[in-house]
Amino acid sequence: MPASQPRSRARDRSNVLNRAEFLSLNQPLKGNQESRSSSRKQSAQAGAAGAQNNNPKERRQSQQLPEEDCMQLNPSFKGIAFNSLLAIDICMSKRLGVCANRASSWGGARSMINLLGITGHGIPWIAGTLICLVKSSTLAGQEVLMNLLLALLLDIVSVAGLQKLAKRKGPYDINPGLLDYLTMDTYAFPAGHASRAAMISKFFLNHLVLAIPLRILLVLWAFCVGFSRVMIGRHHITDVLSGFVFGYLQFMLVELIWMSSNTCQMLISIW
Repeated sequence: MPASQPRSRARDRSNVLNRAEFLSLNQPLKGNQESRSSSRKQSAQAGAAGAQNNNPKERRQSQQLPEEDCMQLNPSFKGIAFNSLLAIDICMSKRLGVCANRASSWGGARSMINLLGITGHGIPWIAGTLICLVKSSTLAGQEVLMNLLLALLLDIVSVAGLQKLAKRKGPYDINPGLLDYLTMDTYAFPAGHASRAAMISKFFLNHLVLAIPLRILLVLWAFCVGFSRVMIGRHHITDVLSGFVFGYLQFMLVELIWMSSNTCQMLISIW
């Protein structure tokens, strides 16, 4: 033990860092520690204050989100179902548009399909009704033709008004023809040719005596006219179906406001 003490003292003396002038280097500075601790506290306080300041802003922004965005983030079942049916309608209509242009799969039959669509146009039917009305010599025939003319005019005006309100475009970007501009049939919903074909076929089935084969052909003609508008890419499937329904409703309206023979004779005399 007494020998070990002198050895430890000798080591302490030989160590240069144990001298008085170098003792400050071995001890940590209190000022640096205090400054570091204070800077850490200030940064922590600043971060907490920033978080407190940012939270109200974020809350205000989240509260100021429009309801449309909230509906898009949380769509209802009706919205999902409607969008799904709309997507199916557009997809099926584009696939059935086999005569939309010359490069389509049935592009060679486009002229024939257009000719079939002209048979359901309003201008030829109005012109043909006026010619038959002039040549008709019976009161019953004139009564039927005058009411048919009223139904055709009602169809053109009502379909044009609905199309202006809906402003739905077809599945393909196809410019309307001259006859379409004359009857203001420039949009897709509802399909004017389909409504007119359904109304005319129902009108003839009720007021003309036709054989069963002719009745079947009349119904097939109305269906083919409506389907031809999908084939050339002018209308969606739902446009044509709604046109059929609208044409039937127009027929029911014409039946309610049916003009009598005396009224028709008075209008013919004025004309």
